Amino acid sequence: MSKNTAALITDRAGHTPKIGLVLGSGLGSLVEAIEDPVSIPYSDLPGFPQPTVSGHSGALVIGTLSGIAVAVLSGRAHYYEEGRADAMRFALEVLKGVGVETLVLTNSAGSLNPEAPPGSVMMISDHLNLAGANPLIGEPSDDRFVGMTTAYDAELRAAAERAAKSEDIALSSGVYAWFSGPSFETPAEIRMARILGADAVGMSTVPEVILARFLGLRVLAFSVITNMAAGITGAELSHNETKEMAPKGGAKLVQLLRHLIGGLP
Repeated sequence: MSKNTAALITDRAGHTPKIGLVLGSGLGSLVEAIEDPVSIPYSDLPGFPQPTVSGHSGALVIGTLSGIAVAVLSGRAHYYEEGRADAMRFALEVLKGVGVETLVLTNSAGSLNPEAPPGSVMMISDHLNLAGANPLIGEPSDDRFVGMTTAYDAELRAAAERAAKSEDIALSSGVYAWFSGPSFETPAEIRMARILGADAVGMSTVPEVILARFLGLRVLAFSVITNMAAGITGAELSHNETKEMAPKGGAKLVQLLRHLIGGLP
């Protein structure tokens, strides 16, 4: 079925993208940076997820960024929506089917590091799966035993650091901890995550990284910091705060991605 959907997209798009991007909460404005876009609603693509979270539009956009063909998933499905860690599997299989070899993941996240304040961008160097779920549960083949030692591609991360330096963008690097959501973390959970080595927390991305590696895709991932995590400032957290702050860091991420993607081989 994924091959049929990939063929449908190829017929409509007119591009063969080698780079795929997944946009997190409040980061849909990144689509505006895509040139000559062809937008296909998820509802027109059999098997694609139907996001239920505000800030996720639910469309596949194919076009160019800095002259490079890209496929953008504007909106993702989350584990907490239906209890399925593999909710994005079909969509990622389709991206591979249309030619994508490198996957750039983005999310909005809470920071545990005072040096990564709201409005900043953190590149993910590794992750903690604190949700305890895995999108490959039920996969019958031995391919399910995916190595994750080099899940976040070192060559791509080095290229991102060079791009950030060239654009004079402060880019931190750290460990992302995945909590299932949809409720926000407690201050005690954040203290635990900090002890375990987390620099940011969120409710997505990790399942997609696992799936991408399963599919043989190279992975690069960024968190746009929208708030300090629970208990750090004493303020209560909200999804509205995420949507309000994400575009501020998102603008920096667009600038970085323009430079980065234009310089990739």
